[in-house]
Amino acid sequence: MTLLPEVPGVLGADDVAATVAAIAAEQAADGMLPWWRGGALDAWDSVEAAMALTAGGRVDEAAAALDWLARRQLPSGGFPAEWRDGAVTAPGVEANHAGYLAVGALHHALVTGSSGTRWWGAVTRALDLVCRMQLTSGAVGWALRPDGTPDTTALLTGCSSLLQALRCGLALADRVGEARPLWTAAATRLQAALTDDPGAFADRSRFSMDWYYPVLGGALTGAAAEDRLAASWDAFVVPGLGVRCVADRPWVTGAETCELAMALAAAGQADAATEQLAAMQHLRHEDGGYWTGYVFADDAVWPVERTTWTAAAVVLAADALSGATPGAALFTDPAFLAAEPR
Repeated sequence: MTLLPEVPGVLGADDVAATVAAIAAEQAADGMLPWWRGGALDAWDSVEAAMALTAGGRVDEAAAALDWLARRQLPSGGFPAEWRDGAVTAPGVEANHAGYLAVGALHHALVTGSSGTRWWGAVTRALDLVCRMQLTSGAVGWALRPDGTPDTTALLTGCSSLLQALRCGLALADRVGEARPLWTAAATRLQAALTDDPGAFADRSRFSMDWYYPVLGGALTGAAAEDRLAASWDAFVVPGLGVRCVADRPWVTGAETCELAMALAAAGQADAATEQLAAMQHLRHEDGGYWTGYVFADDAVWPVERTTWTAAAVVLAADALSGATPGAALFTDPAFLAAEPR
């Protein structure tokens, strides 16, 4: 019997089960897991939705979603930026999309107790690409140019996620008994850029993800994480509603609020994390899914869509706060992945 995540006073196990079912309802028979049935699919968000299925006990459906992606991996090791109904609609390759497969693969292995070999080949190709896209600063270019070289623009949010991805890849390498010193070196350089070289990244400080992602990705821990989260709290947090996506817009979004909750949990602030998860429940639909966001100046849900990745962020935040599955440690225990690999 799978122990479902639950957060007393916010989400019960039945609530989480309904959310997991709402995600699964959007999955196609071949494993394709888009934002919603018939909508867009990108690799990062699909992996996040697959992790929610894993945490919710639907491990076969989660594996099918990861299999779907692995079968469509490009020779470069990356993935097209977008599909719709299985057809590629944006062929560009983004580093963050490639790297996140490692997080989903390790999460699945931790929750199920499996060996980690199922997607090892795909993870290896993806993270080797990430290493090739690393810039002299230690940051990683956000995408490949048409000629196959990395774009020299690096994004703080994406690179924070890539640090987690590289560390997950190294944990998988340990699990399968292989060494990946190139990934270790890349993670070390990326960590240094994230902590010591803000000029290596494009200025997107208006966006809340750039605020909390260095904590969520594990680049900042301890007092540094606490200071980071405190510094821009008033700019982004709307009491009782959640987190603004952009500091100067009256729009709170569910996924960002849940990700902040996970970052707070990683920083040891469980009560504040629970408060944020509770604050975004106004976005919950009666079927267990979640609206993407809410424009509070207009008292309007916007956009009018319920995305699998928003619902997935809720499930993963609930798991992070409850510790119901072994996969929760990927988001709440900065030391779990930061240890030096063999």
